[in-house]
Formats: sequence, structure tokens, C-alpha cells
Amino acid sequence: MITPATVIQNLDELRDYVKNILCHQSQLEVDAFPLTERVLVRADEPCGIFFCLHGPRSVKLSAIWETQRNTVLFYGSTGERFHKIHLDEAPQLVLAAA
Repeated sequence: MITPATVIQNLDELRDYVKNILCHQSQLEVDAFPLTERVLVRADEPCGIFFCLHGPRSVKLSAIWETQRNTVLFYGSTGERFHKIHLDEAPQLVLAAA
């Protein structure tokens, strides 16, 4: 499922958006489970962020923000992609990685 472009102003908004989509997909309460993230690096340059929502019973839902295409891909607990968005404007990843 591809949705229209979304405007995200900063990394906090991106985290909140990702967490809301992942929780909604699995019918989880938004603030009940932790969201971890890891900056992805290619050729010593940050190129995205991997988000992982750690749900009940070791369920893990994930999302990847890929900066080159400025898209966020969402994956369910089985690894199947269920959602994709394009960001009109993206937060600065270089500042977040520093």
C-alpha cells in the first residue's frame, strides 16, 4: 500500500509517525511498547534509520527510512511489507547521526 507524500518536520515526528503506524497495524497501544532505532550506514555515510517496535510475546515490527528515495517502508511481524510512504521533506539525518 502506497500513500500520498507525507511532511515530517523533524526526527521526533518521524519516530512518532512510525510508532503510530506500526502499533495501528498490530492493534497495539501506542505507548505500551518500546521503539528502538539504528542509523544505517553505507560507505561511511548515514543512509537511513532502521526502527523496531518490540511488542508482546517477542513480536517485532519494523520500518526503514531510506534517505536516498526519501521513503519509509513498514514491515509486519512476519517480515512482509504492508505499507510505504514518501516524505515530501525529510529531517536531517546527518545531525541525528552525530
